[in-house]
Amino acid sequence: MKSYKQLLLANRAWAIELVEEKPDFFERQTQGQKPEFLWIGCSDSRVSPEQMTMTQPGGMFLHRNVANLVNDDDLNLMSVLQYAVTVLGVKHLIVCGHYGCGGVKAALDGGTSGPVDQWLQNARNVAADHWEELGNQPTQEAKTNRLVEFNVRDQLVNLARTATVQDAFARKQDLWLHGWVYDIRDGRIKPLMEIDHATVLEAVPHPPRVLLTDDEIRTAPQTVDY
Repeated sequence: MKSYKQLLLANRAWAIELVEEKPDFFERQTQGQKPEFLWIGCSDSRVSPEQMTMTQPGGMFLHRNVANLVNDDDLNLMSVLQYAVTVLGVKHLIVCGHYGCGGVKAALDGGTSGPVDQWLQNARNVAADHWEELGNQPTQEAKTNRLVEFNVRDQLVNLARTATVQDAFARKQDLWLHGWVYDIRDGRIKPLMEIDHATVLEAVPHPPRVLLTDDEIRTAPQTVDY
């Protein structure tokens, strides 16, 4: 069977299963959406926001692009953001990067051309702004993964500076911004930072380094997540 036909069969099975569990599921879907979250993430096929957060359809508004970048001139993202904040009234804006990101790696290594090369200029700017620390990383992989963290930080600040978010803050709308990183080695999302209406954007610090080596993981104190 051709692979695309398997997608159609899987969709049919998914729809049947949902109706068996909740007969009115799709009827309720037609009545509109009221998500609490806007997720801005990477286009990478290994990163599936709804699946890895176990979010049901209708619970999350989504925007994905290469290297989870926030550009003022990206009318697609700016439209998504405006609709999510001003119409849907989402309370949480999430910028989520991921380790092993091909877009971030390309921003460091070069070799791109055409639209991809133009698109990644934002990520290259992040690398230039933080090169003092990036240049001290022991390996190219370490540089890439640290840039993933810096990129989340800078894109979250870019998001906070947008007119849509600043207007929402001025209206005292309930709105929080979260910077996260997804670790493809263990499937865990690791929070980096948060921004709210009281955050001084000029003083947002460098994010903590949350990606640990295997040796660091083995020797780190064991904690229990609740």
